[in-house]
Amino acid sequence: MKPNTQQLQDLVTQVRRDVLRMVHAVNSGHPGGSLGCAEYFVALYQVLMDRKDTFEMDGKNEDIFFLSNGHISPVFYSVLARSGYFPVSELATFRKINSRLQGHPTTHSHLPGVRMASGSLGQGLSVALGAAQAKKLNNDDKLVYVLLGDGELQEGQNWEALMYAAANKVDNVIATVDLNGKQIDGPTDEVLNMGSLKAKFEAFGWDVLSIEKGNDIEAVIEGLTAAKAKTGNQKPVMVLLHTEMGNGVDFMMNTHAWHGKAPNNEQLENALYQNLMTLGDY
Repeated sequence: MKPNTQQLQDLVTQVRRDVLRMVHAVNSGHPGGSLGCAEYFVALYQVLMDRKDTFEMDGKNEDIFFLSNGHISPVFYSVLARSGYFPVSELATFRKINSRLQGHPTTHSHLPGVRMASGSLGQGLSVALGAAQAKKLNNDDKLVYVLLGDGELQEGQNWEALMYAAANKVDNVIATVDLNGKQIDGPTDEVLNMGSLKAKFEAFGWDVLSIEKGNDIEAVIEGLTAAKAKTGNQKPVMVLLHTEMGNGVDFMMNTHAWHGKAPNNEQLENALYQNLMTLGDY
């Protein structure tokens, strides 16, 4: 049975609490983008994806996901744990020596849910397209999802992959760009203005949808459901997800400063108990 809207929203809040605790514990990590993408991950793993109860690396006969902007690993790990891939208690090992939960996801430690090492930006879309084509060759009708950052699009490999996908009619992939307008050095428009991404993706032959309220769980589910309905039509599908970096924590929003900075003790307490109060926290 799928969770209802209130249960999903409660989980989103819990995921944000996980993210803050994880990066605070080691004074390291990337809370900004992680907080902004909580709704996306919860919607994907709790509602949209047709996934198996146990993790199998080959991903046959199930929807699979790749995280390209691997620095937002805290939100990825939190949702994987709270979706049953590994114990929630393991989140406390984030970025520690010999942990399976490194700052950027890795595959050598065999953490359930992680299918590629990522964090060297610009590579995830290429991997996702390879997986999508493998599904076609195997007569597997399930989908491949991939998340990219907007600053990440400044990497040229993305645009080769975008051309390839359209030319080869890879129509079983749903790529999403986290459009928060910020990257480590400042606003994306100031670092490298990319103009209209919608116009660019459409010119490259993709079917493009926008989710204007990327921090509204119902809007995200509705948008991703619409994207899913567009698959299988000879064109790859791109979702432009408009989010706010640091969403849910008032002092982390409207700035790029929290892209890769952990909160101190006072800031953590403020965030958890003034911004992100929730029942049943654990």
